Amino acid sequence: MKREKMVKRLKKQKEPWDIVVIGGGATGLGVAVDAASRGYKTLLLEQHDFAKGTSSRSTKLVHGGVRYLQQGDISLVLEALKERGLMIKNAPHLVKNQAFVIPNYEWWDGPFYQVGLKVYDLMSGKLGIGSSKKLSKEETIKYIPTIGQHGLKGGVVYYDGQFDDARMALSLAKTARQFNGVVLNYFPVIDLIKNEEGIICGVKAKDQETGKIHAIKARAVINATGVFADKVKKMDEPEVKDMIQPSQGIHLVVSKEFLPDKYAIMVPQTKDGRVMFAVPWHDKVVLGTTDTMREKPELEPKALDSEIDFILETAGQYLLKQPTRADVLSVFSGLRPLAKPEGEGKSTKEISRHHKVMISQSGLITIIGGKWTTYRKMAEDTVDNAILIGALPERKCITYNLPVYGYDKNLDITSDPLAVYGIEKYSLLEMEEEDQTLAEVLSEDLPLRKSQVVWAVRNEMARTLEDMLARRVRGLFLNARESLRVAPQVAAIMAAELGKDDEWIDDQLEEFSEVARNYMIMS
Repeated sequence: MKREKMVKRLKKQKEPWDIVVIGGGATGLGVAVDAASRGYKTLLLEQHDFAKGTSSRSTKLVHGGVRYLQQGDISLVLEALKERGLMIKNAPHLVKNQAFVIPNYEWWDGPFYQVGLKVYDLMSGKLGIGSSKKLSKEETIKYIPTIGQHGLKGGVVYYDGQFDDARMALSLAKTARQFNGVVLNYFPVIDLIKNEEGIICGVKAKDQETGKIHAIKARAVINATGVFADKVKKMDEPEVKDMIQPSQGIHLVVSKEFLPDKYAIMVPQTKDGRVMFAVPWHDKVVLGTTDTMREKPELEPKALDSEIDFILETAGQYLLKQPTRADVLSVFSGLRPLAKPEGEGKSTKEISRHHKVMISQSGLITIIGGKWTTYRKMAEDTVDNAILIGALPERKCITYNLPVYGYDKNLDITSDPLAVYGIEKYSLLEMEEEDQTLAEVLSEDLPLRKSQVVWAVRNEMARTLEDMLARRVRGLFLNARESLRVAPQVAAIMAAELGKDDEWIDDQLEEFSEVARNYMIMS
């Protein structure tokens, strides 16, 4: 997947594209996969890097949503459980089965959650991934040795999925490319093109690397920009009301000493009504999440002190050892693109997570809401609408049973850090055999090898130091200070591959340091 080749294909395309997708996060990439795999000429344009925004900042869970079951949103849970099963089936190199324990400190919690989770199991149907069961106090401590034991009555264990969100996004980009789709990062859409009747017939987009503006014809244009959907919508209708309510969720990453075993903790009801998770991920532990209403979308949202304190305090109520600010290796923030509620005064917890496909009078198709777990179904619904709007030949969706690029069910994604490359892991290792200097480990903690940097530049469209250390490998999300330590070495390797000079290295280090500050808690 090389950017130069993608740009050449864009320039060669004289006929209108069947579908142009704006946005390279979970939703946009899912749409590109669906459209390209149906045989439509598909182009995706992303203003920054793939999954730069919300799609790399999730809780890393592929789940039906126990909380939505509690709220009575049965249709959302049914849809999400089905899609969870398909994600595990179609991307076993990226998605795994994760056991969760709900600790019970009140005698009535046990039966309540046990019954609810049995319903959750039944709703999974043939795509179920494990049966929930009641745990005694002793069993709960055996599963979670670091659980807070004062007042503990027992627990319930159940199963959901876990994944690497940014690597999934990249694999979806490669899947779209596999079906002749063109996907471009650093290519923002700056305007929509309309014909004499006022119907959208294309977009204007700017190649950030050359500054060149391209007028691109399209039969259907899809706005899949998540929290930035209003910005694109206003290119179409300047006076239109905002439809997105951003909700901020933050996560803290700590060492695995806080949760040394393979089991995760799920607290269904914190004092603010949120769910709290403590989940093992890449040999670390992710604690989260919050639900804070924000006024405007940002590309780099910042964690609020109150959010950090809330997670540390809440985690301390359920762990033997109270995590402190000094224990936090990384803090990351993401904005959920929730659809604005009709009534006033609704909290973000109450806003529906269902997705919506909307079509404007000029034919702009906008997809909002949803979550990572349901990305495939969101894409299917969106492309079905694009077929009508673009008067495209009708073709059925095939993503239900479509393996995500890199598919390899023989890799151990719990213990093998290279498993996220899927089948390409072996090509990466071959590269190391041909040049043994590439096998050098740059960081044991992240972990990171020279070969991964070279691979990301040559085959994964990594253009900046941040692309590499935040999304091609997850260093910035796992340990921000360690990422800063290896940044000079990584920048030098990238510069050699990209043909850049020392000035580029200095600029990259400066830009990356600025971004990395958002991922560190300053004492």
